[in-house]
Amino acid sequence: MAKLQGVKNKGYDLIISEKPSAAKRIALALSDDKPSIIRIGQVSAYKFTHNGKQLIVVPAVGHLYTVAEKNKSFSYPVFEVEWKPVFEVDKKSSYAKKYWKAIKSLAQNANELIIACDYDVEGEVIGFNAMRFIANRQDASRMKFSTLTKHELIQSYEERSKTINWGQAIAGETRHILDWFYGINLSRALMTAAKNAGKFAVYSIGRVQGPALKLVVDRELAIKNFKPTPFWVVSLLLRFNGKEFKALHVKEKFLEKQKALNIVEKVRNAKPFVSNVEEKIVNVLQPTPFDLTTLQMEAYKWLRLTPAQTLSIAQELYLQGLISYPRTSSQKLPASIGYSKILNALQSNGYANLTRFAVNKTPRQGSKQDPAHPAIYPTGLKPEGLNAKQLKLYELIVKRFIACFANPAKKKVVKLLINANNELFKAEGAVIVEKGWMNVYPARISEEELPVLKLNTVLHLVKVLFEEKQTQPPKRFTQASLVKELEKKGLGTKATRAQVVSTLYDRGYIVDDPIKATELGIKTVEILEKHAPEILDDALTRQFEQDLEGIMNKQKTKQEVLSKAKALLVETLKKFRLQEREVGVELSTARKLHEDKQLIIGKCPNCGGDLRILKSKKTKKRFVACSNYPECKTIYPLPQTGMIKPTNKVCEHCKAPIIKIVRKGKKPLEVCVNPECASRRADEKTQALIDNINNGVIVKKCPRCGAKLIVRHSVYGSFLACSNYPKCKYTEPLNVNNS
Repeated sequence: MAKLQGVKNKGYDLIISEKPSAAKRIALALSDDKPSIIRIGQVSAYKFTHNGKQLIVVPAVGHLYTVAEKNKSFSYPVFEVEWKPVFEVDKKSSYAKKYWKAIKSLAQNANELIIACDYDVEGEVIGFNAMRFIANRQDASRMKFSTLTKHELIQSYEERSKTINWGQAIAGETRHILDWFYGINLSRALMTAAKNAGKFAVYSIGRVQGPALKLVVDRELAIKNFKPTPFWVVSLLLRFNGKEFKALHVKEKFLEKQKALNIVEKVRNAKPFVSNVEEKIVNVLQPTPFDLTTLQMEAYKWLRLTPAQTLSIAQELYLQGLISYPRTSSQKLPASIGYSKILNALQSNGYANLTRFAVNKTPRQGSKQDPAHPAIYPTGLKPEGLNAKQLKLYELIVKRFIACFANPAKKKVVKLLINANNELFKAEGAVIVEKGWMNVYPARISEEELPVLKLNTVLHLVKVLFEEKQTQPPKRFTQASLVKELEKKGLGTKATRAQVVSTLYDRGYIVDDPIKATELGIKTVEILEKHAPEILDDALTRQFEQDLEGIMNKQKTKQEVLSKAKALLVETLKKFRLQEREVGVELSTARKLHEDKQLIIGKCPNCGGDLRILKSKKTKKRFVACSNYPECKTIYPLPQTGMIKPTNKVCEHCKAPIIKIVRKGKKPLEVCVNPECASRRADEKTQALIDNINNGVIVKKCPRCGAKLIVRHSVYGSFLACSNYPKCKYTEPLNVNNS
């Protein structure tokens, strides 16, 4: 047992928080004085008194337990599971052991146990497992809060419930086991099938992942199979008092070309006039408060942050006490958060230029509710030390909050009907006349101002426009719109949808953004639809989500839901096993095609063949060569570190492909694959420096070993390197200013 420094005897209550940063904020909020730090091994806990009572707050570090197989095997189906410490199951989670030990040490001498993890399903499961497996308690008190502010944490402690939320805890536990049943059994079935076909590879599919992948693949196939239909439009280019505008025929689309041409001929020499004028002022309502999905959509739209990035950054802002809990589906802000207090704090913290537009006492509310948490809002605490992305997301949340209190915007909408030889054309204009909330929050409102026209005004016909167009395929999902679609279909939870999308990328099922389904993703769905369609059934997944809600509301039991899942999986996997070899062959073929395609970076500029990434059998170094070798001997070197991705771009200088190099911790770099390309040549000053070093005019010494520095070249450009390589691996950039 780890030694406790600073804890002498029994007589304290123990608070368990979800993260170390949350533990510190809880201690600072509740302490009558300054809390003292106690060390339990390598973990910092906080000891303090609150109203004369001694308390210690100790952090977990997210989930300390995970669902695992009781008797490890690679067979399926398997349903014998147990909760195990996460560090015993996953070596990457070894850091969790010290937190497990710290809670264990402090819990044995504690009087009351208080769970202060995030108040949602996942937070409840973290606290539930710590309570029963580490602290060996049957129940615990529960703090419930939506912000890590002093006022709310004190209130949460004083008004803590006497018991944990058992409905939430059991529903959360059931979800973990249910997801394990589906994820492990289905993934093992796919991998076993591939292995038995002679080509083992890692495959994964899950309860939500399967239907999510099918959404993307269905959209991909709809785009691939889309056959555009031609149509024709007729419009007039008109002028009045020097201002030109367009008017579209009221029929909008003509499916028969001749009918459109007939209209063109009829109005060619017309003297168009205004036959109707409609003008009105329309309110453009304020935005509603952020729930997580809307935040993810808007952060993608305005900041180009992926849903996973948005959730991660929002969680960081929450742990710093700057915003409320982000994993919420609510679009409502209760008065209890203190509207005026927050707005006054924001005004004092540098947002006075925005808060002056918050003229209403109450915000506009949305329709969505969450029983656990309100919509996302800034707490009013002053942000300090934020990085660029954190600050941008924080300010988006601040602007959204303030905009909810602003007046609606107003726009003037003008609709015209134009008569041209008894053919009617329409024109619509709109201009913002009062910005209201748009003074605060970004908006994209298209504006077009029409000339001021009265009934029967005659217009000058500049030109009759005749255009052929085609119907367009459906748009691809973006990461944000896919998360939105998952929410709409009731798949996954607000906390897990972004991770589901990330997993589809990790498995090679999807690429790019907007999202494209890979051949592997398409084939995987095709195979599953043929052999085990239940795996992709979004209705079944949605039913399980409703069952889990039933557990939370104590209308269903854990045993009912898991028994139902077992029965369905046993039946599905029984049919699957009968076709295992066929599935394996199809999967392996699909993966080989996918992997081969991933190795092609573009077309050879010399012969038009495929340029492929290959690896030397002798040196193990990777390089690019033409598929038409030996007839075509085009070959290019590659950097030996980093991920190489095709960009589908061609260099304007040499027509060779441009590749993207992705290196951990560094910004992705796009470069021409041809090292001799003009785009890769140094500028005049740098080239002069290179020539002087190569000719011995300038001699530079290695600061590590004293050997001569020489110029070397890589895909990233020229640099200086020690001539004593590989014994000395010193490098430095070429710097004209310090030559």
